[in-house]
This record gives sequence, structure tokens and C-alpha cells, in this order.
Amino acid sequence: MAWREALFLTNDDGIDAPGLHYLISQLHALGHPLAVLAPASQQSASGMRLTLHSGLKFENRSDLIEKLELDPDGAPVRIYSLDGTPCDCVVIAMDGGFEKWAPEIRPRMCISGINRGPNVSVDIMHSGTVSAAREAALYGMPSMALSLATYLHEDYTVGFQSGLKMIRSCLNHMSQEPPNKNRPRGSQHMPWISESLSMPEKVKEAFLCGDLFLNVNFPHEWTGKIETVGLGARWYLGAATATNKDDGSIEFEVGAASIQDEEIPDTDCLSIMVGSVAITPLATWPQTHPLNVPNQILRTALQTNDEGYPAWLD
Repeated sequence: MAWREALFLTNDDGIDAPGLHYLISQLHALGHPLAVLAPASQQSASGMRLTLHSGLKFENRSDLIEKLELDPDGAPVRIYSLDGTPCDCVVIAMDGGFEKWAPEIRPRMCISGINRGPNVSVDIMHSGTVSAAREAALYGMPSMALSLATYLHEDYTVGFQSGLKMIRSCLNHMSQEPPNKNRPRGSQHMPWISESLSMPEKVKEAFLCGDLFLNVNFPHEWTGKIETVGLGARWYLGAATATNKDDGSIEFEVGAASIQDEEIPDTDCLSIMVGSVAITPLATWPQTHPLNVPNQILRTALQTNDEGYPAWLD
């Protein structure tokens, strides 16, 4: 089998997480060369935290190639862990790192996940999974975050075929090398502002340049439906609990006692509630940044084809 396009994989659940292992196995079986760099330990809800001015242990995890029964004669695969956060992994991979530890692999896209648990609504502000995809996009790499939006099981096959179709659709629009990798022209590289492009073409260019990225959530049970939707409203109630210790001190723990999702149409929260795969395009940059995509592009990014996938990827 001929090799397909190379991919960079990372996550926030750690290098030994079943979701990442499933992703590695499936993509390698399809012939994709893989450069994998993930946190050495669980880093959920780490957001975009970076570990500054501290040595980070970098470890070859080639043992996983045998454990996951990857074809030794298949596409190249390099698997490493880093004693840091998801964003640490992306920075080290993107800023000259691939050439040092995966010299034969030139990734076209970053896939972060598959996360255990939802990354919808406000979760995207805290999620290490989404933050890793955003960090890669900041470096100009087309990126996608994948999450299994439940804690009731760890069946990562649920909805995954839709994720594979999304990856394939994205890669079909890419050249051999990401056109804006490492931002060689800084804020001056904005082909999506061209007046000669249609709005769907502008959305596509924004994604390829890393100014727009995708957040995908697979439901607990999939109905077979796909929806491209915006962010919903989710509220974490009773998120802080206090315990009085025997020594007179108080110990606090963060973790919601309950979660309430508003049933707002065309949002990721509702899509997951009704058993759909939720695909949400997200702007990479803050609203006032020179590269922030305008609202019209974001609105166009939500337009769907007959199957529910983003129409701009057709």
C-alpha cells in the first residue's frame, strides 16, 4: 500500500491513553506516516499552559509500536512522550522538533485526541486537547481536535468513521506542505481576504493557513447523523467543594457536582445530547488579533452539505 499523507498526533490524556492508541492504530493501518508526541502523564484541563524555563524529559516510546501491533513494514511511525503539557508538545514538535526526532516524516495536519470526555461549549477554554490543536494552528498547521463526549464508556469506535472522513476531506485540499507552517510572513499571510475567492474558498484558505481549526465531538451513542454547529451553553454547578481538615486547614477541590446544558438549536451541546457527531469550526486567534477571521467567514464555516459535514470541504 502506498503511503498516505503524514500526520502529527498529540493529546492531553497522555501517551498511554487508549484514545490516542486507537487513533494511532487506525491511522497507521490506513498508511499514514505518524509523528506522535504526547504528554508523559495525564494533562486534562491544562488549557494552553506552557512549562517555561524548565527541562522537559523527552522519551522514545517505540515500545508502543509493538504493543499496538503496528505493521513494522508499514508507513514510518515515531512515538515519543514529553514530561510537559499538550502545548509544550506542540511547541517542541513545530518549532524545529520534527527534524530532530522524526526526520523522515513531514506532517500536513495535527490531530489532537481522541480525548475521553466532551470538549463542548466553555470546555474549549480549559481543554488541553483543544488547546493542542489551537497551538498547532497558531504555528500555521491545519488542525483538528477529536473527543469522545462521554465518560460512560471508552469505545472509541463510536462515530470514528465520520472523523476519518473529515480527516480525508481536509487532506484532499492540502498541498505537500502546509502553506503557512511556522508563519513565515507573520500577519501578512492572509490569502483568505482575497476578493477573487468565494466565501467557501476563503473558509478553506483560513483553515489551511491555521487561522481556523476544527473541534469534533463523538456522542455516547451515535445515531449516524453529523451536524456542523456552533458552540453551546454549558454550566458547571457546585464546581468547588471545601473540606475541613483535622489540623484546622481547609482543602478545596474543583470538580462540578452537576452540569447543565442549554438546549439551544444548532449548538454542539444539543447535537451531542441527541446522538449526533458535532463538528465546530473555531477561530484560532482572539477577536482583536490582526489574523482573526471575520464573522462572515465563521458563519460560512457553519454551512453544511447534505450529510451534515462542512460544505466548504466538499
